[in-house]
This record gives sequence, C-alpha cells and structure tokens, in this order.
Amino acid sequence: MMRNPTQTIGNLIDKQGVAFIGSVDADGFPNMKAMLPPRKREGIGQFWFTTNTSSQRAAQYAANPNASIYFMDKRFFRGVMLLGKMEVCTDAATKEAIWQDGDEKYYPAGHADPDYCVLKFTAHKGRYYSNFSSETFEVQP
Repeated sequence: MMRNPTQTIGNLIDKQGVAFIGSVDADGFPNMKAMLPPRKREGIGQFWFTTNTSSQRAAQYAANPNASIYFMDKRFFRGVMLLGKMEVCTDAATKEAIWQDGDEKYYPAGHADPDYCVLKFTAHKGRYYSNFSSETFEVQP
C-alpha cells in the first residue's frame, strides 16, 4: 500500500512526457488520446491541459464530462489511472492563466483565440499499478 499517494503519484506524473486522456463518444464507447503533459496540476486532484475548442475531444467532454487520465512510467512498468470529470474552459481568465509563450504557434490570436481552450480535469478516485499489484484510492479534494 502506498504511504503517501499524493507524493508517489505526483512524482510519477511529473516525470512523464505524455499523458493519456479518455473521453466517451456519442455511442458510449471510450476514446483515448495521447496529450502533452498537463500544463498545471494541483496535487493529484486537478489537472489543466490545452487543446483546440474545435477538437473532437472538446466536443465529447462538453456532451459528457466523464473522463479519465492515465500516466505510465514505462521504465518501471507502473502507472496510474485517475477517474473524474473534464470541464471545457473557454473563459478568458482560465485561458490566460494556462497560456505559455510559444502557444501563438498554434493559436495565432493569442489566449483570446476562439479555437484555444483549456481542459480542466478533476479527479475523484484512481487506481495505481506497481510491482505486479494494483490498488484503488480516493482522491481527496
């Protein structure tokens, strides 16, 4: 059993160059997508990603906010899946807070670009796998 899930899982997440996000399509099937790591995280309970407002994933989360994110450390074959809700944020304050230099390459109008949005994931529970063993845990707000 993990002594400190927030620290153990946070360390795993911070070392990964890829995050996998899951959504549910209109037919109820799970969809997975590889993403750049989260732009920001607070503990293991909240994560912020950037994407296109016009993307399939943003539309799926707007229709059904049920979501998962997964991080894997392939070197030690361990990983964590977090389950929760994904919010599509298009408000100016959130977009500006997550904006980084260089984003104008993808969003020429800057953080006000209508095709730029932020995905905010809030975890409720998770499952951690390491050393041939899995454990489920609750994520504290």
